[in-house]
Amino acid sequence: MRMPGSPRRFAAAFVDGTRIRQGTLVVTDDGLRLTADAPDPDLPRLDGVVLGGFTDHHVHLMLVDDAVLDDSRLRHVIDLGAPRDWIRARADAPGRTRVSYAGPFLTAPGGYPSDRDWALPGSVRELADADAVRAAIAELAEAGASCIKIVANTIAGPVLDDTLVTALVDAARTHGLPVVAHAEGAGQAQRVVRLGATRLAHAPFTERLNDDEIAVQAASAEWISTLAIHSGRERDVALDNVRRFHVAGGMLRYGTDMGNGPSPVDLRRDEVEALRAAGVDGWDLLHALAPVDPLEPGARLLIADAPETARTAPDPLTARPLRTAHDLPLPPTRSPGA
Repeated sequence: MRMPGSPRRFAAAFVDGTRIRQGTLVVTDDGLRLTADAPDPDLPRLDGVVLGGFTDHHVHLMLVDDAVLDDSRLRHVIDLGAPRDWIRARADAPGRTRVSYAGPFLTAPGGYPSDRDWALPGSVRELADADAVRAAIAELAEAGASCIKIVANTIAGPVLDDTLVTALVDAARTHGLPVVAHAEGAGQAQRVVRLGATRLAHAPFTERLNDDEIAVQAASAEWISTLAIHSGRERDVALDNVRRFHVAGGMLRYGTDMGNGPSPVDLRRDEVEALRAAGVDGWDLLHALAPVDPLEPGARLLIADAPETARTAPDPLTARPLRTAHDLPLPPTRSPGA
């Protein structure tokens, strides 16, 4: 007999990042906690698969109501353009969705997005020379940035030249910071990767890369998807590039450019569906979503429908928050004599 207030335990399948394992979900008055302990055979079993909350690798929290994040299916977001001190304070807020950040957009004088109304004061830093580059990187490293965001958008204005991009990449490497690049315009995706950027903020959408260029990208950089923000020709180009990049073994990261137009402050269904349209599904799709470890203390837990087999990845679009005992999906019980 279970004493009032004592923990309740359930057998639970869960995703550890690469496969489905068996563990035990512990329910207390303080909440839910997943352990890797093998479940006792007589425990009731959850109907579904437990995961950690997902990661959106490209957001702009300055453009959304970020308080909504805390009730979402996202546990980790990476902000790729916001005022340094503002985003640092947001990231330091205890008990909230985990926020990693780049700080401001780093761009050429007069470059994108310095002239955009939505760019809040402090969210763009214009770099005129190598001294300005080194100072900016040092300040961002000191402020706790996890990456550096540069802009190479020839369609919307001037861009940093090769010498300054190289100086920026070198300075970032000195501080152990990867460089994420917004590449837009002919040849820009190839240029920034050749100069040392290791992640593109958007899958290339302004031009179709040839197969040789795709191979270089797949060997050198990761792409953040952001497919759902596009329409028409740009969407077709991005889908084609992503499809071939994936086949070539490139690493894709789920990202939505949250704040760029109407977008949910949550997992975005049409982004997941666009990745599937480009051939990214199953475990590859789940890896792109980078769910956090459900075993970590305080993890935001989700429950997804059970897949057909233990080797099949669960469908992320069926995931919903698992916060209290009321959220537990248990198989229906049969009444005596039924």
